[in-house]
Amino acid sequence: MKLRDSGMPDETYWESLFDVPLILERMGINVVVRDVAELGCGYGTFTIPIAQAIRGRVYTLDIEPEMVARTHERAKQCGLQSVFASTLDVMERGFHLPGEVDVVLLFNILHCHNPERLLAHAARAVRPGGRVLVIHWRHDPATPRGPALDIRPKPEQIVRWVEWGGELAWRGTVLDLPPWHYGLEFSRLGPGR
Repeated sequence: MKLRDSGMPDETYWESLFDVPLILERMGINVVVRDVAELGCGYGTFTIPIAQAIRGRVYTLDIEPEMVARTHERAKQCGLQSVFASTLDVMERGFHLPGEVDVVLLFNILHCHNPERLLAHAARAVRPGGRVLVIHWRHDPATPRGPALDIRPKPEQIVRWVEWGGELAWRGTVLDLPPWHYGLEFSRLGPGR
């Protein structure tokens, strides 16, 4: 299912809206991390730097075949063999990964129609003790991009959705990810919680 208010601008403009090294640093995406699942590869804006930073694989999924093709192209140009990009409707089918991953990324995607369902899919894709990392546009009309404010989630709303699901626990901090984003980190609860 394509997300509402989710069109992509020009690649160069899109990539100017993020401080990717800062976001990865603050979100703890580094050599300690093995495998990552990313929903919405877009142009590979995060996919490529993540693949270069971690010690495992990046499984990146997008509903748009042209975004998957662009990410494949960029991975090949960088000589990365650890990027596995595919077209999949995660909202309808889940992540369909070959095993549990350390981290699932939901970046700028929780303005969808059923964010609770998407968070549940993410929780099932990550191993117990693993992390679901969320970034989203600040709820501020000054942001140069992002979904309409009436569907743009605030951090406290995302935390409530996670609490309702009962499979993830919030780490308790809203991360500042300038220039235009905030971040949240959740841990997958294990058996016996």
